[in-house]
Amino acid sequence: MQATDTKRRSKLACPDELNHHLRDGMRIMFGGFMGVGTPERLVAAILRHGARRLTLIGNDTAFPHSGVGPLIASGQVERVITSHIGTNPVTGRKMLAGQIAVELVPQGTLAERIRCGGAGLGGVLTPTGVGTMVAEGKMRQLIDGREYLLELPLRAELAILHAKRADQAGNLVYERAARNFNPLMALAADKVIAEVEEIVDTGEIDPDQVMTPGILVDHLILAESH
Repeated sequence: MQATDTKRRSKLACPDELNHHLRDGMRIMFGGFMGVGTPERLVAAILRHGARRLTLIGNDTAFPHSGVGPLIASGQVERVITSHIGTNPVTGRKMLAGQIAVELVPQGTLAERIRCGGAGLGGVLTPTGVGTMVAEGKMRQLIDGREYLLELPLRAELAILHAKRADQAGNLVYERAARNFNPLMALAADKVIAEVEEIVDTGEIDPDQVMTPGILVDHLILAESH
């Protein structure tokens, strides 16, 4: 009976499950840093689906052939909200040609905006960017003689994550730098799909090791190399 219940609660799906959640013009958050922690099978599934005019939200656009770089190169992305694009020359060329809009956000501010989106907050006050082009068009607040910018929250219809390990209930464990942004994004998206390297039975992961609770995860996809 216990084995049957575990199987019924499993969130394991195939990459094509992503098709039901994709549409033109949607916002997609992706975890990771320089492609590490970005789910390659899920990026490939978005490429196959062909959804266009996408807005991508994540730390960087990685490299032309890794991370979300293939989505940039394919022309499916209309806008990127990110901390830097320096490692992907395709993003830079498309931005200069007016083929893609890029909103550059300081890394800490980007993380806080996503956290606010997940926590239901109206924004965050930060001194980062005051006196620079980052401040253009933003509300400013003077507190104790110091100027702050109001940075608005970020949310998305979909978050695609990459984890080292998961159980059948969707509890996730990340490995080192692959953890970057993933836990925050699991809270700030309407739908969460995680690509994982290993899936174990529910109960095999120590609760103290869980970094994203399974209640936030809708589907699990097994990484292709595993």
